Amino acid sequence: MIAPWRSPLAHALHRNRSLAYARFLQLATVRPDGRPANRTVVFRGFLDNTNQLKLITDIRSEKAAQIPQSPWGEICWYFPKTREQLRLLGRLTLIDAHHGDPALLKARKMQWHDLSDAARVQFGWANPGQPRDPADPFLPPPPDPHEPLPNFCLLLLDPVQVDHLELRGNPQNRFRYSMDEGDTWHVESINP
Repeated sequence: MIAPWRSPLAHALHRNRSLAYARFLQLATVRPDGRPANRTVVFRGFLDNTNQLKLITDIRSEKAAQIPQSPWGEICWYFPKTREQLRLLGRLTLIDAHHGDPALLKARKMQWHDLSDAARVQFGWANPGQPRDPADPFLPPPPDPHEPLPNFCLLLLDPVQVDHLELRGNPQNRFRYSMDEGDTWHVESINP
């Protein structure tokens, strides 16, 4: 079932579609030492007919290493034209080349195919976060657009709570969407 927060999100995406960076959002995870880690990622759509947001990452990245230890993450998304903020809290699932679910492996392969050539080639670069070799020109050969490189991962966020703040108006509007134990979504208007 499509969650009720999808409608305001779709509306915000549509009204901000002229801004390329409206598809950029911040993803926060937790490091093994308990400290937060935050970075900007690109929204890649939803997985089939689910509420799971698709992101991508490199298995060699810090965020990929953090997920098995603490699979919770939160994204914060700001839409400048409509002055809206959405925060989505949920569980992260990393789909690497060895994932056990054939349907998710297929989704990983489709996501790889949907990437631009420039995005795919970045997965052939040297290990993220390691010291940079000044002699490395970062010019690997273009990868096969039909077969993902082994380090390419599809990352899914499955929200359980969404906070939607509309910054226009006085007072501002704020809504909290929460999923209960029975996977039913509830929405309440809360103070901004």
